[in-house]
Amino acid sequence: MVSKRQRRECEFRLLRYVPDAVRNEYVHIGVILREAAAGDQPAQTEVRFTRDWRRVKCLDPDADLALLEGMEGELRRRLEQEPAGKLMRILEESLSLNIQMTEPKAYLAESMPAGMEELMRLYIEPQARERTARLSGRAAIQARMRSEFERAGVWDLLRKRIAAAEYTRPGDPLRIDVGYRPNGVIRMFHAVSFDPGLEMAKVLAFSAAALRAGVERVEKAELELTAVIEPAARLGATDEEPERLAMYRFGVETMEEHKIRVLTTSDMERVAETARRELCV
Repeated sequence: MVSKRQRRECEFRLLRYVPDAVRNEYVHIGVILREAAAGDQPAQTEVRFTRDWRRVKCLDPDADLALLEGMEGELRRRLEQEPAGKLMRILEESLSLNIQMTEPKAYLAESMPAGMEELMRLYIEPQARERTARLSGRAAIQARMRSEFERAGVWDLLRKRIAAAEYTRPGDPLRIDVGYRPNGVIRMFHAVSFDPGLEMAKVLAFSAAALRAGVERVEKAELELTAVIEPAARLGATDEEPERLAMYRFGVETMEEHKIRVLTTSDMERVAETARRELCV
């Protein structure tokens, strides 16, 4: 147990998403935690946004999640580049008009990481553990993907929610979850759940050829498209359940026939480590 005397003096601000300033309805989406400056040393500052955007989508179905997620990375980069800079100026230049910031509040932190975890649990994701346990389907796969990429330190370097329409044709609603470009190859990863059916697998398979051709045309690069799925056992696709196993195999084979690499969430640690090496983190 760390005593109060041993704790670090900090202040924190909450970030709110406010889609309509007149109605003033908002959702807390992030925390900025800043350590009190000590002598000539610049104050350490950390920023974190939520991983679960469902409350934002409930408040504003048209919310641009890619913009919001990108804002977290932009803030973190600015704060790392200008550790002694004016916090308010950096925030004002980096945040959008739909983001409001609360007044600072004093806070004693055991450590910066521990303090951030506690503030996120108290204000942003008060039921994070319960929600994580309930996640299923694509949401569960996406959560595992983000967790491993974050653990490898590359999440902020990835493109998110990549619009297929950039490479296929206007009106294409598909958005690929994440991707990055090491040298002459573009790697894209998309969560595909077989629960409750194979619709997403068929959509990705249908889109693969046009997406691959578009990337080659626009980016002058080869596309490596990867579908991340649940392990078979998690869906009960075993020899004891031949129908489920047949469906699972059909989904995998359908995507592989369209030159889509198929991995499971169990492979994500290795995938993230490869991204770390390729992005020179």
